[in-house]
Amino acid sequence: MFYRLDEDAFIHHLDRVALAARGEFDAGSETHIAAPPAAVFALLTDPEKIVRWMGMTAELEPQPGGLYLLNLDGARKAARGTFREVVPVHRLAYSFGWDDSDAVRPGSSLVEIDLIEQPDGTLLRLTHTGLPNEEQCANHAKGWAHYLGRLADVAAGRDPGPDWAEKKA
Repeated sequence: MFYRLDEDAFIHHLDRVALAARGEFDAGSETHIAAPPAAVFALLTDPEKIVRWMGMTAELEPQPGGLYLLNLDGARKAARGTFREVVPVHRLAYSFGWDDSDAVRPGSSLVEIDLIEQPDGTLLRLTHTGLPNEEQCANHAKGWAHYLGRLADVAAGRDPGPDWAEKKA
C-alpha cells in the first residue's frame, strides 16, 4: 500500500528523522481556539492571564532575551527559559526546560508557537524541539495537549477546572 504525503508533511517527516538521528526529539500540536489571535497572544504572554490556564505563578518578559518562568504547582515544578522571538499576535519562540530536571534542563529545548488567524478564531500551532528522548517527547506531548485544551477553554470564556499540577502539590 502506498501513501501520498503533501510537501509540508514530507518536509516535517524529514525534519523528525533528522532530529531523531541527532538524538533529539520533538512534540507538536495544533489546536483551534475560538478567539482572535490578539486574545490568544495575551493569554500566552501576560503573567496574570497565563495562570488562568497553566501554572500558579508566572514571570514573563515577552521580548527577545526576556525571562520565561512559570511555576506549575506553587512549590517545586518550574519551567524556565528565555524568549527568543516575539512577533505580537503571530509568533512566540522561547527556550524551555525544568528547574528540577536533569533530562530537560532550562534552556535545553525550544518551544515555537504560531498563531494563524481563521474566520472563526485562531489556529495555534505548537512545536517543541530538542527533547532528549522518546519518553520526554511523549511526556511533553501529553502535557501540551492538556494545557492547550485548558487554554482553549479559557479563551472561550469557560472555567478549565482544577489543574493536575495543583492536585499534586
